[in-house]
Amino acid sequence: MVSLLRTSMGTDRSAKTATGTWRKRTAVPLLFLLLISGLAFGPLVHETAASKQKPAGPQEQPIALVGGTVHTVSDGVIEGATVLFESGVITGIGTDLALPENTRVIDVTGKHVYPGLIAAPTTIGLTEIGSVWATQDHIETGNVTPSVRAVTAVNPDSEYFPVARANGVLTALTVPSGGLISGLSGLVAMDGWTTEEMTLVATVGLHVRWPSYRVRDIPGLGGPEEQIKARKAALARLRDAFREARAYMIAKEAESGGGPFHPSDLGWESMIPVLKKELPVFIHASEEKQIHAALDWALAEDLSVVLVGGADAWRVADRLTQNGIPVIVGAVHYLPARRWEAYDAPFTNALKLHEAGLDFCIGQGSGASNVRNLPFHAATAAAYGLPKEEALKSVTLYPARILGVEDRLGSLETGKDATLIVTSGDPLEIMTQVERAFIQGRPVDITSKHTDLYDKYRTRLEQVK
Repeated sequence: MVSLLRTSMGTDRSAKTATGTWRKRTAVPLLFLLLISGLAFGPLVHETAASKQKPAGPQEQPIALVGGTVHTVSDGVIEGATVLFESGVITGIGTDLALPENTRVIDVTGKHVYPGLIAAPTTIGLTEIGSVWATQDHIETGNVTPSVRAVTAVNPDSEYFPVARANGVLTALTVPSGGLISGLSGLVAMDGWTTEEMTLVATVGLHVRWPSYRVRDIPGLGGPEEQIKARKAALARLRDAFREARAYMIAKEAESGGGPFHPSDLGWESMIPVLKKELPVFIHASEEKQIHAALDWALAEDLSVVLVGGADAWRVADRLTQNGIPVIVGAVHYLPARRWEAYDAPFTNALKLHEAGLDFCIGQGSGASNVRNLPFHAATAAAYGLPKEEALKSVTLYPARILGVEDRLGSLETGKDATLIVTSGDPLEIMTQVERAFIQGRPVDITSKHTDLYDKYRTRLEQVK
């Protein structure tokens, strides 16, 4: 919790007193909580929080992957090709490349070379053990926390990083959660000693959680009237936040032009790039009513928008296409939202978005522990009609495009980052093994807690025999 707390505003907007003033944070309660959590969970966290894989150092010499089948994603497949990269960047792809004298040549004949897969959105690096509060760092106190920056809280020693990259996922958008305005997401690589080394893009966009329009019969939520009242209050708070942020932006611009002094506010300051459309707003909404309401609001606010979740996105595909709004399909492996829907509604969502000509990518939608399953979500979409090439792009080139890093990631092209994998076959096939992985040219360790356990218990079986 410490990192996210440090990045939030100097006053706690969730702790308003009866007199209407904001109660300031104090160090004593926070230190007390940290002490208690350390006493209660210290041994458990110590035993499980750090992976033993050592991060790779910078690429020190040119590396050539020779003789493999190169899947560029953006420009077809090249048989028996060479991929050459230096200083973390691809410098050549082809069948007749001249190699520098000190090149390290790796024979990948019979293997396949793909760009690393990109997961979005996730909480990887922000959460470790669901039942241990001390390892949960993805939710900040309060409903409106726009200054929270997820990358500052990433734990480089998380066990989930090696597990994910062992299945070809080398880059992830890590996202704060909770509240109405959760904060700012960042793009991280799956290898590095520190958060600074891992961070590719510190700030990708602002995340807004749109209130649900469904009335649920769940204990603790209250009756229908209470739920509707709570939703209206949440929407009013969201609109107020953006109105206040715009007023703050205008006041600060006036100040810079010689106008009266206006005190700084880190929360509203962090929203200025969003209001200027320099950063997108990622709106998390799945239901049809949610999506329509969110679009009405976003268009009225004149924001750059990405829809996240989008279980019902196919129902409003025409409107999304008309307004050029891309969709991150939150997951494929889940049940239909309505009892009367076809069983394969979640499986065909991506296909329908593709047929509508909509920009989209596929996520896995179930937290840090399942980032490793990203390629299988794309595989299911392919099994239910999405063209195979589009399924591959939905976890490589398309997320890179939506996240604004298409010039660096998502395909194998000269001048892009050498973030790629060498596999025994199609990475969307469950039997395929990732045999090598490189992040910005660095050969990274693809062992993990899973492979360690596999080796351990295979040895036990051999001893039994």
